[in-house]
Amino acid sequence: MANVKEKMDICFDNKGPSIVIEIKEYSNGYGDIRTRGGKIRAFTEITKENVHYCKELINIVDELRHLDGVKGGIAVSESEYMATTVLDEAKPLTQVIYSSNKEVVDQGQYIFDTLWNAAIPAEQKIRELEGGIQTYRTKILEDPEEIIKEIGHLTSESNELSTCITSGGLQFSYSYFFDIKKELLAKEAKGEHLGIRYVTNIDRYNSKLAEIFLETGIQIRHIKNSPPMSFGVSDKEIAATIEKMEDGKRVQSLLISNEPLYVKHFKSLFEELWNNGIDASDRIKDIEQGVQADVEVIQNSTKAKETYLNIVKSAEKEVMILFPTTNAFIRQEKIGVLRSLTEVLRDRTSLKIRILMPGHALTERAVQELIQNGVNSNVKIDIRYLDQISDTKATILIVDRNVSLVMELKDDLKESFEEAIGLSTYSNSRAGVLSYVSIFENLWKQTELYQQVKHALTLLADTNKQLESANQKLEVQGKMQSEFINVAAHELRTPIQPILGLTEILRSSKKRCIEEQDELLDIIIRNAKKLKRLTEDILDVTKIEGKLLRLTLQDVNLNELISNVLSDYGDQIKKLSDKDVKITFETKENQVIVVRADKIRLSQVVSNLLDNAIKFTKGGTITLSLAVERKDKHESSNTWIAQNENSDNKGDNSNKGVAIVKIKDTGSGISPDIQSRLFSKFASKSFEGTGLGLFICKSIIEAHGGKVWAENNADRKGATFSFSLKL
Repeated sequence: MANVKEKMDICFDNKGPSIVIEIKEYSNGYGDIRTRGGKIRAFTEITKENVHYCKELINIVDELRHLDGVKGGIAVSESEYMATTVLDEAKPLTQVIYSSNKEVVDQGQYIFDTLWNAAIPAEQKIRELEGGIQTYRTKILEDPEEIIKEIGHLTSESNELSTCITSGGLQFSYSYFFDIKKELLAKEAKGEHLGIRYVTNIDRYNSKLAEIFLETGIQIRHIKNSPPMSFGVSDKEIAATIEKMEDGKRVQSLLISNEPLYVKHFKSLFEELWNNGIDASDRIKDIEQGVQADVEVIQNSTKAKETYLNIVKSAEKEVMILFPTTNAFIRQEKIGVLRSLTEVLRDRTSLKIRILMPGHALTERAVQELIQNGVNSNVKIDIRYLDQISDTKATILIVDRNVSLVMELKDDLKESFEEAIGLSTYSNSRAGVLSYVSIFENLWKQTELYQQVKHALTLLADTNKQLESANQKLEVQGKMQSEFINVAAHELRTPIQPILGLTEILRSSKKRCIEEQDELLDIIIRNAKKLKRLTEDILDVTKIEGKLLRLTLQDVNLNELISNVLSDYGDQIKKLSDKDVKITFETKENQVIVVRADKIRLSQVVSNLLDNAIKFTKGGTITLSLAVERKDKHESSNTWIAQNENSDNKGDNSNKGVAIVKIKDTGSGISPDIQSRLFSKFASKSFEGTGLGLFICKSIIEAHGGKVWAENNADRKGATFSFSLKL
């Protein structure tokens, strides 16, 4: 502290404030720095336990901020760096790491600045703790211990709790949060909590665990096809992960948010899953009895026909068939359904067959023949007629009350089974099959009330149409998100495959020469960087959407920044065997253009735009240019000074001027299909990118008060992407 000339930046965990306040040598040292004109920035984790120390600390530093999960502490000045992992409440430091090495100091400063930008003002956190003010945040956690802590907090603070979890995740929930949930159930018994609900896939491996949950009072329903994520939602916040948590493995990455839109979305998703679920008790009973419930949607009509015939032939006790139309009966007579029934009759005299169908002269012969075969085999065949059910779109087959097959009619006028049948649904789920048995029995007993049934089916058909219409609207709204998921999956898979494959090659072939190993490592590193870049893009979009993008402004020499970016890309172009691209940089000699900007974010913009140009330029030239529009009054000056002015036009009408950066390529140009939404999220014409890069560029430049735009070149060869920044 005695060596500090201009500034000292310091961070420490939640024990740090007590050390500074209670140990006078430290608090006096802070005072001496500020007396000499030095500046002190500090951040820590502000909690209910240390808030009184933090209030005092605010008065002896220039600025104090809060950040969750700070571990240990670091301090960095202009020339020195210190760190510690051991902090004890209100006790002096006992172990430190010290260095005056410039590289170490610079690294320490970079770490501090990165965390500083993620921190929030201390006054805001204190108001939250003392005044109960709600602040909306969305964040991604990657520390397993912190993740368990956050999930535990979400659980214990809930007034209602709904969880969708993988079958393996059930063990994770039991291992870490079962005691908390028993406390919530005790509160529910007193009317102080609305209860706990789970949807999950219950199988023979986790059924006993599910029984334990049920016995404690937790409500559970079984779903066969779980979503590709696990999530929990309370009345206040959500937590979600895409990890499978097999064998109760701890979560390594978690998205947590108290944003009302997220909470509402996941509540709606849970309710839909809950309404489509099967009572856990029924599912467990099926498992204990060895019944393997299965539901399959069959899109291929040939496979549906094969399944249909096999089910009929498997009948042991009872067959129930509902034919919705006369043509449906005729088609299935042609494919051999009636013949199969006749063959079954010869072997199983105890079989009972019931058929519901419309009466018609065209089917009379076949019906009488089937009844006669039953008489000959001492089998009871009972057929009842319904009026033509014109609005019914499915043939229903139920065998032995254990299996059902529902076949939708696509076109009843077609003669062949394959052309007439659409989707078919096979099920041996007890609950599902019994629901169709109930439908059949009601129709069987109440044929005289067929008109009322017909009306009900009409309403059902109208509802299906409305649902289809609603689904179409949802599909349109979700199209861009779906495209992004497909692209992101492709982008993630593309670098992962060579990383895994080449790593295996390196491990299995230790005798490879150094050159071959270096070549393979280059490919692995390049793909790992690509994976890192995609992750950073997704996180950047999260920050932008959550208005959490913060800039660290400083004077930036644009000429130098662009030159540094280009030097990196020179090596990249050499490694791309399928590229014959030349990159040039045009700017006035000796002209220095300075803007007030975040250097790292501005480099990200130039890199993204250059990446975009390289991606769509198989061969030719990429030209970067840097120019100024509207100089300052001092015409002789070659240096452009940053001005704090606002402008809504890319040309900026002020006399101070703007810097214009252009990246012109000779590639394929901008497709008309996406030109109008070029800088929107997920705007992409191929699986070569996520469609996030240009959206991030636009957000960063606009955060600087600048503008970004793009246009196809006048000669129809390639495109030019440009952005402006105030000088």
